[in-house]
Amino acid sequence: MCGIAGMVSFTQTLYEEGESLARMQAAIARRGPDQKGILLTEHAGLVHTRLSVIDPAGGRQPMQYTDGTQTYTIVYNGELYNTSELRQTLRGHGCTFDTHTDTEVLLKAYAVFGAECVSLCNGIFAFAVWEHERERLFLARDRMGVKPLFYHLTPERLIFGSELKAILAHPSVPHEIGIEGISQLLLFGPGRTPGCGVFRGMAELPAAHCAYYTAQDGLQMQCYWELQAQEHRENFTQTAEHVRELLTDAIRRQLVSDVPLGTFLSGGLDSSIISSVAAREFSAQGRELHTFSVDYRDNDKYFQKSKFQPNSDPAYIRKMQEYLHVTHHWTVLDTAALADALFAAVEARDLPGMADVDASLLLFCGDIRQTVTVALSGECADELFGGYPWYRDPEIRAAYGFPWSQSTAYRMSFAKPELAKLLEERGDVDNAYRATLARTALRTGESPTEQRMREMMRLNLDWFMQTLLDRKDRMSMYNALEVRVPFCDYRIAQYLYNVPWEFKEHGGYEKGLLREAMRGYLPDEVLWRKKSPYPKTHNPNYLTAVTALLEERLARPDAPILQLVEREALERLLYGEESVQWYGQLMTKPQTIAYFVQMDYWMEHYGVKIRL
Repeated sequence: MCGIAGMVSFTQTLYEEGESLARMQAAIARRGPDQKGILLTEHAGLVHTRLSVIDPAGGRQPMQYTDGTQTYTIVYNGELYNTSELRQTLRGHGCTFDTHTDTEVLLKAYAVFGAECVSLCNGIFAFAVWEHERERLFLARDRMGVKPLFYHLTPERLIFGSELKAILAHPSVPHEIGIEGISQLLLFGPGRTPGCGVFRGMAELPAAHCAYYTAQDGLQMQCYWELQAQEHRENFTQTAEHVRELLTDAIRRQLVSDVPLGTFLSGGLDSSIISSVAAREFSAQGRELHTFSVDYRDNDKYFQKSKFQPNSDPAYIRKMQEYLHVTHHWTVLDTAALADALFAAVEARDLPGMADVDASLLLFCGDIRQTVTVALSGECADELFGGYPWYRDPEIRAAYGFPWSQSTAYRMSFAKPELAKLLEERGDVDNAYRATLARTALRTGESPTEQRMREMMRLNLDWFMQTLLDRKDRMSMYNALEVRVPFCDYRIAQYLYNVPWEFKEHGGYEKGLLREAMRGYLPDEVLWRKKSPYPKTHNPNYLTAVTALLEERLARPDAPILQLVEREALERLLYGEESVQWYGQLMTKPQTIAYFVQMDYWMEHYGVKIRL
């Protein structure tokens, strides 16, 4: 993986922008510590920072290619998992290759097929191509939105980057938020409305979209892929076999690397499946797989069962370690480190995030990076196979609104009165929910349950999954660790979108279809283990630590957060008995306090100004 950024202006000459481009490059240096490069022409500047994974000697970027009279330059962040097939297709069109990189394959695919090249790609990516003679910029992002791509558009220029910080590093971009950004922070955070960049004038190219930017037409965007509602014609046995083939193929494709590779291993179903397939592949090659787990000091002492987390992970991790015969690595975090990392997590995400869930992942990825450069992780299985509690609880499933965040009124209670009035008038949460349902592809004649499950999958893919992908990309790339997510293969998403709900909860188990499909890959204790979310600390000292952090920040009369929220509301949060889930099953009172700590730090660190 890498970091990309750049700018295009058709009204100004950019030769004086070298210093600004260098600042943008420095802002995302952690994404790519191995190499860096800048292309600067009269109307375009492209920036790259490289994390070398495939063909370290041959993949320097920006990469340029001349095909007849046309010259193309690419900056690319991602991995293609069908590189060999695409390379063979391009050879049929007369292309030859000088490197083993997917960058060269993607660049020449664009030269041959233009915008249609994205439909040929199986992978995770965000990239930009500058066409020198035509003077136009092409931007694209992968179907599932695994790799980020933000932009800031004014009448004078388009500035883009892998992370918000790259764009904010340009001196022309104001560090401002308006009422839309405030809405994102208070009513949606740590999630974001698809396409929203929170800062004023900032946007994100949506998943499965590409765009051209030209002098004549400005920025013209199009969606190149959508989930299609189709009749499912396979029986359960055939479906399970199909899932097994798709998933094992996706995992095997993502094991290609010229640098050390390992897997996350939580002891849950998803990471255990990935680790099992990977271990078999490694064993066949005479290699030993490295696996990685995180835990918290004294969690065994303080762990309490709950509806969302019925058992803890370590015993299942050890079971998988013995079953797979892998080299296993533990990261054990203490409360002090977890609280301190809240601030680095903000700098990694460029926004307040999932509190200790972000902070722990950031520290965990830092540890993993000491051993491997690439790791495979189990995100997105729950969205596709219906693993979350809100899929299976009929009451939650039928409730109006985002199932992981039924706390809009509670969230609104924190806002300053004048802001609360504006937010209520806008109705952003209601509008966003309705818009998502409206763009859900349905089949006529289906039962209400099947239609609702399609809506649930659309809600989860567009919203909850994007929050987790944001988290995984920023926390890992902050440590120059490339994380791949095999369950996010678009072929799996399209197939699962049409599988009946009764198949997915086969046997009355969450993700029953996935369990049945992967029989033989896991010991039964893990295969049939009840879902457990990403591990968080249960140590009461964490609540004490984050309470102290927020108290310390509120002790200043000019605390930035007090421009947005009422001091009395924060004090009720700190000292009251009420505990409301802020976001999903992992953000309760300690994490909500930590979220406001992060928000105050974010406003201070990024010099955020409010302009309504």
